Amino acid sequence: MSTAPPNWYPDPRNRGFLRYWNGTEWTGDQRPLPTIDTAAGTQPGGAQAAKVPLLGARAYAKKQSQELAEAVTENQRLRAHLASIGGLEAAGLQHLRDQLATQVTEQQVLLDNLRTQVINTRDEQVLQEIGIYEYRHPLSDAVAYRDALKQLQGEIRYEARRDGGAIEASTTWTVNGSVTEGRKMIREYSMLMLRAYNAEADNLVRSLKPYKLPSALDRLDKIAITIERLGKTMQLRVAPYYHELRRRELSMTADHLEMIARQKQYERDERDRLREERKAYEELTRERTKLEQQQQQARDALAALEAANKRDTADADDLRARLEALENAIEDIVKREDNISAGYVYVISNIGAFGEDVVQIGLTRRYDPWDRIRDLSNAAVPFRYDVHALFYDDNAAGIEAELHRRLADKRVNQINYRREFFKVAPAEVRENLRALTGRLLEFNELAEAVEYRQSLAAIRDINQE
Repeated sequence: MSTAPPNWYPDPRNRGFLRYWNGTEWTGDQRPLPTIDTAAGTQPGGAQAAKVPLLGARAYAKKQSQELAEAVTENQRLRAHLASIGGLEAAGLQHLRDQLATQVTEQQVLLDNLRTQVINTRDEQVLQEIGIYEYRHPLSDAVAYRDALKQLQGEIRYEARRDGGAIEASTTWTVNGSVTEGRKMIREYSMLMLRAYNAEADNLVRSLKPYKLPSALDRLDKIAITIERLGKTMQLRVAPYYHELRRRELSMTADHLEMIARQKQYERDERDRLREERKAYEELTRERTKLEQQQQQARDALAALEAANKRDTADADDLRARLEALENAIEDIVKREDNISAGYVYVISNIGAFGEDVVQIGLTRRYDPWDRIRDLSNAAVPFRYDVHALFYDDNAAGIEAELHRRLADKRVNQINYRREFFKVAPAEVRENLRALTGRLLEFNELAEAVEYRQSLAAIRDINQE
């Protein structure tokens, strides 16, 4: 909203103009009253104007208009009073003039607020009539998109309110020879068409799924084409620029929803990874504790033999050998705990679930890697996994990463790289592993898939009966 310069106030004798008050009396300087920016929605001081409920907008506007008239009357009375004493020079009246000037300023602020609320009420009423409503937009909670969405929605609202901004139509249409009636009919018909178009666009935004973006855009295009076809006689159509704004709204919404979906999937995968790491750590800790207990028992037994002068007996030699084996096992576990790259690389498949030549290549740091295979063979898949390769390496993480890189073009899921499935023959995986490790690994190319093949045989028997 435009505001008057300092010491310029509405002329009490000439509405529509500002007059300069020098602190003592009115001068002869005048200037036109500033216009009110109807597109602005703020009160003086930058505070957000109070929102007017959409329901009962007309009654509210009438009430605000009455309050506006009363404020204008009071404002004029105060200004007249101030002007009547403006020429007095008595020092005792200076304080009274200051008080009246303050009241005039406060009344001016109130008057400006009432004008703003009336304008907002009328704007909301117009937007409601053409089918633009306030609703919770899918992008409203996205910090990265919030400002862009706010700007886009503001532009959509501006174009919808502006004559010819959202709907283009003939301006020469007449009804019963009356151009005025013709314009009225065109305006009402345009509002009806815009309302239908906006209702369809809002519904597409609310129900949008990322993978449905092409069909949503196509549907919106068809709505615009249908409106143009129905309004062909009056040359009526949705303005191309306005249509493009609503298409952009759909595209932004789809991008955000896809981003949210990927983030949620990443979080689920990360929880699975952390859960697997926690299991591995717990297993290694539990196994080390077990070995340390056995080590202490062997030491106590050996100490007892040595105390009984049986140091060189066969039992003592067996205990020393056992202590050495236990110490090596404990050292291996400590190394695995400290080395995050160490672990088991596995290559598995599940023909019954995923078909031929689809393998899963992953890494586990579990103490017993078969526990990981059993977890993967749970109720989420109909058959147990077959293991083609399972081997330990101090650089298992590096081997897994390089193997994934070499087979990147054969990934089944090209979006989520934590889904470690590849459309590749087991023999090709074997050759890549041989090149990476530099030694021949134990590798089973044939997937037994016992349960799957037995199920196929059972189905054949049922069909033959």
